[in-house]
Amino acid sequence: MYQREVLDPRSGPLENGIPSAGTWSKAFEAVDFLSIRRPFAWPTPKWMRNIRIKEWQSFVVQDDNFFLETALVNLKYFRTALVSLYDKKTKEHLKFRKYLPLGSWHMPTELYNSSVTSRSYGFFFRIHDWLDAGLIKVDLDIEATKKRPSFTAHLEYDLDEHKTTSMVTNLLFAERRPLYIFKGFSSVRGNMVFGGRNVFLDPSQAKGMFTDYKGFYPYRMISTWCTAFGVDSAHRSFGFNIAENQTKESYKNNENVMWTNGKMTLLPPVRITMPNGVESDWVIQDLEGMVDLTFTPMEKNKQAFGIILARANHHSMLGYFNGVLVNSDEEHLQVRNLWGLGEDIYLRI
Repeated sequence: MYQREVLDPRSGPLENGIPSAGTWSKAFEAVDFLSIRRPFAWPTPKWMRNIRIKEWQSFVVQDDNFFLETALVNLKYFRTALVSLYDKKTKEHLKFRKYLPLGSWHMPTELYNSSVTSRSYGFFFRIHDWLDAGLIKVDLDIEATKKRPSFTAHLEYDLDEHKTTSMVTNLLFAERRPLYIFKGFSSVRGNMVFGGRNVFLDPSQAKGMFTDYKGFYPYRMISTWCTAFGVDSAHRSFGFNIAENQTKESYKNNENVMWTNGKMTLLPPVRITMPNGVESDWVIQDLEGMVDLTFTPMEKNKQAFGIILARANHHSMLGYFNGVLVNSDEEHLQVRNLWGLGEDIYLRI
């Protein structure tokens, strides 16, 4: 069975200005990639290095009735706020995306007690990372338009409730150009108000995934990832977050992980193939016999643009996962019609 070492906690992913690859179970005190010594073969000024570092925080929450995805993305040339709420019963889909050219906010360098706020006309989005208390808090307020109802939400990810082990990893695109990732899985409590409805998220039913990314992404960024979570046949909460990207030596270190009742299982690298295109079934498999899934997109959303030297294609799909996952206790978890998210991203910027 696939295994990789979980290293002892440390203050950061750099040693004397050089990034270290590995996997940890506790967040770093700070992640400052501008401190890396000569990430490129040629000397580059600080502003140029800063532009190459892309960063975002994303949140996925679901219960039996709703699936919510939110994110703040800082691509340096522009920033994006994303909110997507899907009602599983009525099939209604509220979508909100706001582009913020050359905004002033930056994502925090640490998660223990930090915050970021994006505020503009008719829109408010605040994230408070508070790992000292085992909490991540999200506040959203979007005013109504003629085509969309207002939306307000307050969410709390409680990482301490079930003593869930978080995953931290630092991967390498090149010798001194890393990708840092924090992933946490937890119960979620909160409220959402939209279209005259007030929805309470019960932490016994609502689960969520929180991710924090920072990386020296290549000029052409290609990434495919999948996430889903629910309750297995033994009434245990479980979830997974699996990706295929451009990092090197993915067998030694990657970002693939699953949780069973809070216990973390590190998964091997996978191949995500789409034999009939991105809008048809995805096949997600490894070579260790731990991941064998099919993702069937149902609710499809595509965003694309091209400006001079920049181009983006972003497919965000809601759908069903079926197949088998094997955890570190060698238990086979049957995944049957589990609602989740698949994203396929090509970004040239």
